[in-house]
Amino acid sequence: MMTALPALPHAVRVVEVGPRDGLQNEKALIPTLQKIQFIHMLADAGLPVVEATSFVSPRAIPQLSDASEVMLGLTRRPSTSYPVLVPNVKGMERALAAGVRAIAVFTAASESFTRHNINTTIAESLANFRPVVALARQEGVAVRGYISTVFGCPYEGRVKPARVLHVAQALLEMGVEELSLGDTIGVATPNQVVDVIGLLVNDGAIPLAQLAVHFHDTRGTALANVLVALQLGISIVDSSAGGLGGCPYAPGAAGNLATEDLLYMLHGMGIQTGVDLDKVVAASRFIAPLLGHPPTSKYYQAAVSAD
Repeated sequence: MMTALPALPHAVRVVEVGPRDGLQNEKALIPTLQKIQFIHMLADAGLPVVEATSFVSPRAIPQLSDASEVMLGLTRRPSTSYPVLVPNVKGMERALAAGVRAIAVFTAASESFTRHNINTTIAESLANFRPVVALARQEGVAVRGYISTVFGCPYEGRVKPARVLHVAQALLEMGVEELSLGDTIGVATPNQVVDVIGLLVNDGAIPLAQLAVHFHDTRGTALANVLVALQLGISIVDSSAGGLGGCPYAPGAAGNLATEDLLYMLHGMGIQTGVDLDKVVAASRFIAPLLGHPPTSKYYQAAVSAD
């Protein structure tokens, strides 16, 4: 006798990372006004979180050197959060000056990747974040923490789940409210998702409500990994419109899981998101000519070819 899927969440909060994590790895420089329009279209689609930009050094990521202009130029919807990435107190001060009310900090579970990405050790990166998080809490700004290379590192190979737990606990202890578990190079398989989330929840006593997943589709396993995460009780999933992006410090990393593909699966399973899939396709269609290549989203490609 066939049985139903294990219990799944009634609703999922989709965190759209295209304007930041997506565009930062695109070679074509996108004009500021077009970035703002892209963000507006994604917010108008009903996405509850649209990660807008990053207040890193303009020399590090030229694509996002207009972070202040983007944030000051936005017409913000009260129902949408517009977090930005900040690497240090200087970036946090710039973000606050631009009216930012939600931020994210970022480290990794792999020492080699952290060194290549932000030129620090994991311990040093955590120490750098403490004053950032303290300032955010003082200002009433929400804080998310990204942990990269949770399932594998381009320099070290497979990463032990215990290292992920160590970093996760350190971030939560300093006041980070939500953790995004990143498969930076797209190597994860469903059994690894079970191992990592199981360790964090069972051994680390981290509430499921504080965990999100962030998969890249390098090897075509992103949706399978999302499904397993949902079955484990995860209800926050990161994705990027059109499948934009990758990681400039992760050789071989393909684009993020496409928001369109994620929404198609979730809606087909009766899981609510509050997001209009057609409007996300329209946003991807808007940004595509500026990129110099078509979006990788399979749903997008099917929708466009059907026109």
